[in-house]
Amino acid sequence: VQLQASGGGSVQPGGSLRLSCTASGFTFRYRAIGWFRQTPGKERLWVSCISSTDGSTYYADSVKGRFTISEDSAENRVYLQMNSLKPDDTDVYYCAADHRYGSSCVSGPLFDYFGQGTQVTVSS
Repeated sequence: VQLQASGGGSVQPGGSLRLSCTASGFTFRYRAIGWFRQTPGKERLWVSCISSTDGSTYYADSVKGRFTISEDSAENRVYLQMNSLKPDDTDVYYCAADHRYGSSCVSGPLFDYFGQGTQVTVSS
C-alpha cells in the first residue's frame, strides 16, 4: 500500500492550494482518511479527517472555515482545499488512512497508512 500526497507549493498569504492524496493497493472508500502536518523534529499535528462511509468531515480549530476535505471515490482520491492560507500553515502535509473497512473519524481511527508528504509554504 502506498499513499502519495501532492499539490503543495509556495503561495502568498491569502492564497489557495489544493492537495491531493492518491493510493495504490488500497481503496479509500468506507474508511477514515486524514490529513496531517509536520515540521521536521516536531510533533505531527492532525488537520482534518473524512469518514468515507457517510461523508462526515472534521477539522482542527486552526483551519475551520478555511480548509475543506473531500473524497472522489471514483478516482480514489482525497483532497484538501486550502483557502485563505496563512504563514502559520507552512509545513509538510501528509495524508493518512485507517486500513479497516468501516472505520470512521470518531471511532479512534488508526491512521496506520501514511504517505509521503508535500511541502506547503506560505510567505510574502
